[in-house]
Amino acid sequence: MTTLIVLAVIAAWLYYRRPQRPTPGAGASANARARQLRTPAVRIADALNIPTQRGQEASRYAVAAEAEQRTAARINPLRREGWVVLHDLALPSGKANVDHLAISPTGVVIMPDTKCWSGRYRVRANGGRLLHGERDVTDRLRGLRHEASTVSRVLGVPVIPLVVMEGAPIEGGELTYDGIRIVPAERAPAVLRSIGSTRTSRDAQALARLATSNFPPYTRKPR
Repeated sequence: MTTLIVLAVIAAWLYYRRPQRPTPGAGASANARARQLRTPAVRIADALNIPTQRGQEASRYAVAAEAEQRTAARINPLRREGWVVLHDLALPSGKANVDHLAISPTGVVIMPDTKCWSGRYRVRANGGRLLHGERDVTDRLRGLRHEASTVSRVLGVPVIPLVVMEGAPIEGGELTYDGIRIVPAERAPAVLRSIGSTRTSRDAQALARLATSNFPPYTRKPR
């Protein structure tokens, strides 16, 4: 009983001392959600190795945050080449967020979306469906289409969605499903450079200013 009381006090202290306004950046909103789910009761259960639904969900958000941070670390160096690279952005309405937004020096707008799926199974297309092993994951691209459409409407230019796959191998090395290219995480910088090399008449800096003013960091979005 004494041990449980001590654990409860420690868990409550850790929970209530968390920052009210998380630092913006890649994976910030996923990390914030993981912390929110890890209430004192969940922390005690974790300490006692008792699985809970909230604890498992918190772990998934934490894994997603780490994956987004790895993607950010891969593509942030593009800034030295004149790219604008933003992370964890809020859309004007709704609860969805944009993992990453990259604007090339020539004005090409690309929206990389990090997916972190188990490396035990391959990602493949079969019979008009996207599969991870035998699981149908076609609907998991629906949100990405909505986000790309919203960003495109606000910026007034086409936005190219791109899935950056962490963990799961991709059949054939990479694939394109229903117009969305899915590439291994390590190839993300090269793929962005290739897509972004297209010449346009767009003003990249003007697009960057428009994106920054319309898509604030998700963790700074007014609730």
